[in-house]
Amino acid sequence: MAASAGPEIERLIGLLAKLPGLGPRSARRAALALLKRREQLLSPLADALSEAAARVKVCSVCGSLDTQDPCAICADGHRDGSLICVVEEVGALWAMERASAFRGRYHVLGGLLSALDGVGPEALRVNGLVSRAASGEVHEVILALPATVDGQTTAHYLADRLGHANVAVTMLARGVPVGGELDWLDDGTIAQAMRARRPA
Repeated sequence: MAASAGPEIERLIGLLAKLPGLGPRSARRAALALLKRREQLLSPLADALSEAAARVKVCSVCGSLDTQDPCAICADGHRDGSLICVVEEVGALWAMERASAFRGRYHVLGGLLSALDGVGPEALRVNGLVSRAASGEVHEVILALPATVDGQTTAHYLADRLGHANVAVTMLARGVPVGGELDWLDDGTIAQAMRARRPA
C-alpha cells in the first residue's frame, strides 16, 4: 500500500479485498473508482449497504434472503408447495429464478458437506429440509447441487436422509449445455451426457 493512503482508505481496500473475485489489486481499483465518484457511487453504495444490513434477513422457512420473513417466494400462494428445489447458496436460487424454469419452493442448505473443510451435516440446514419433506405437502425434492465431489457427496447424503420421507428425490440433469459444442466440453461432461441420454 502506498504511504500516502490513510487508514480509512486502507480499511476500505482491505474490506473490498474480502469480497469474492476481488484480490488486493482489484480492491484498490474499486476503492479508487468509488472515491473518485463519491456522489454518484460511494455515498449511494454506503446508503444501500446500511439499508441492507438493517432490513435483509434470512427466511426462517427456506433460508433465502429477503426483507420479509417468510420470504416472498415462500409467501407466494401461486408457487407449487409440493416441489422443493434444494440449492447450496442463495446465489444458486437467484440463478434458478432468472431461468424462470421452476415454480415450486426452495431450500437453501447454506453450503456443502466437506470433510476437508470440516463441514458436517450439523453445519447445514439439513434437519429443516427433512422436516419440510416429511410434512405431507411435499411430493418431490429436487437436488440442484454442483457437479463437484462435495456436491455429489451432499446429494447422496440428502437422498439417504430423505429416504423415509415418502417423497421422490431427483437431481438436475447434467450434460451438454444449450449451444454447447462437443469439442469444447470436458471429458466428465461428455461422459455424464452420454449416461443421461434420452429418446430423441
